[in-house]
Amino acid sequence: MGFRNMLSFCPSPNFRNMFQVLPNGLELECQHTIKSHGGQLARNHKHDWLILLLLVVIEIILNVINPFYRFVGEDMMTDLKYPMKENTVPVWAVPFYAVLLPIAIFLLYYLRRKDVYDLHHSILGLLFAVLITGVLTDAIKDAVGRPRPDFFWRCFPDGRDVYDQWGNVVCHGKASDIKEGHKSFPSGHTSWSFAGLGFLALYLSGKIKCFDRRGHVAKLCIIFLPILAACLVGVSRVDDYWHHWQDVFAGGLLGLVVATFCYLQFFPPPYDTEGWGPYAYFRAVEESRSNSRPVQPWDGNSMQGINREQTAVNNGLMQIYHFTWGQQVRQQKRESTPDNHASARQHVKWLKADVFVGCILQVKCRVSRTPF
Repeated sequence: MGFRNMLSFCPSPNFRNMFQVLPNGLELECQHTIKSHGGQLARNHKHDWLILLLLVVIEIILNVINPFYRFVGEDMMTDLKYPMKENTVPVWAVPFYAVLLPIAIFLLYYLRRKDVYDLHHSILGLLFAVLITGVLTDAIKDAVGRPRPDFFWRCFPDGRDVYDQWGNVVCHGKASDIKEGHKSFPSGHTSWSFAGLGFLALYLSGKIKCFDRRGHVAKLCIIFLPILAACLVGVSRVDDYWHHWQDVFAGGLLGLVVATFCYLQFFPPPYDTEGWGPYAYFRAVEESRSNSRPVQPWDGNSMQGINREQTAVNNGLMQIYHFTWGQQVRQQKRESTPDNHASARQHVKWLKADVFVGCILQVKCRVSRTPF
């Protein structure tokens, strides 16, 4: 009797179930809503939210203090006599398109997928991007103190320029205009725009799988829209004579670099196969998969049940062993002759070994499924 036929003699009805394996492509539908996971997620990241509050305080302080009043000589005024103009993009509009617009898109995606990890980490990453960019921008503004292209009319609203004995300007304009006139480098509008809209572009590129190597160039048009909007804001700052082109270039580079670093803290790169979701989502899915596997509690009753089932399996296997061996021995005795007596004994010996090894393997498989 072969080893494969021994499975049909197994007395345990659950014996074959031990060899059933779940398919590799099994997907678990996991929904993590604000109600079910939002509170725990916020508590886990409470230190991050405290850091955000600290960044807000630092940003306020940097806007209150005076910048460095750089030396501005008479010969420098040639490049600083551009007319004063109103902002094409008002200051109050920057938070709307750089912060609130991306958050609205994050919320729309949450309503579709019900993934609070994606919502929380996208908002947290966006706020970190714009606030870190804002702090760095204003800190550099205050430290450098570069005059704006319209500094002459800020300093001398009546057009009469006055200089001290060292050739430095003696401004008699409005104090707030003079203070703002020394904050040209880098551009705050541009840095905030590239931080918020750059983060949004990275977010969208991951969600629509822009870099899936399938050649859908149309997806790039969606990604370029936020970048184009940020570029137009930077161009408007030069057209309004509020910034030099170097200020806009540095501000855009600063905002985009910070946005990239903040995005990669929470999401895989957009070209990654899992770039459509945050790291925390995939960790939660793995935990859900591991928790969904049935685990039997290890108590006294279950221990006794396992022992009884194991004893039944062992007894059944030993009965198979003795029965099979006895049948083969009797058959060999009936058919044995002096010529084939030695070969019959050798055959019985190998049969014993085959059955015995099969019993050991069955018991080992059974024991390996026992919880520890």
